Amino acid sequence: MLETLSLTGELIERTSSTIRVQEMVQLSLAPVFLLAGIGAMLNVMNLRLTWLFDRIEMIERMEETGEDYRETEELPALIQRQRFAQLAVKLSTMAALTICIVIAILFISAFIEPRIGTLVAILWIATMAQLSVALALFYRETSLAAATAKERRRRSREILARSRGDDWSD
Repeated sequence: MLETLSLTGELIERTSSTIRVQEMVQLSLAPVFLLAGIGAMLNVMNLRLTWLFDRIEMIERMEETGEDYRETEELPALIQRQRFAQLAVKLSTMAALTICIVIAILFISAFIEPRIGTLVAILWIATMAQLSVALALFYRETSLAAATAKERRRRSREILARSRGDDWSD
């Protein structure tokens, strides 16, 4: 009991320092700005992903009616773009979560004895890796989106051929 009171008193003493708390807030500003940037990026990615979902759903409804629309030929390419976009969103979300953990650890580290700078560095590197892959996937999706309708149909035929195991392509 006495040991618990001593530990509690020590923790209160460490956290009562306004200067120490200010230092932690200053240290967490860079990750917070990164978090805001990831949020903005996620907004753009989610808008594209929503458009892809809506377009795929519309084309699938066209297919169900049995009418022959040229747009139905583009479905495999749209599904591929959707996968790239979904993975980019997932990785960006994981990066945002990792940054939140970094911010929490930065605050905690000010009030505990064990130094956890290595953990913060590893998490920061993991965040950068997640963001790099997410941005590469997003770049790939937007590059595919810039294709003409004819190119998208050709790409869809190639995707279908690969999924069937055919060796030919246009």
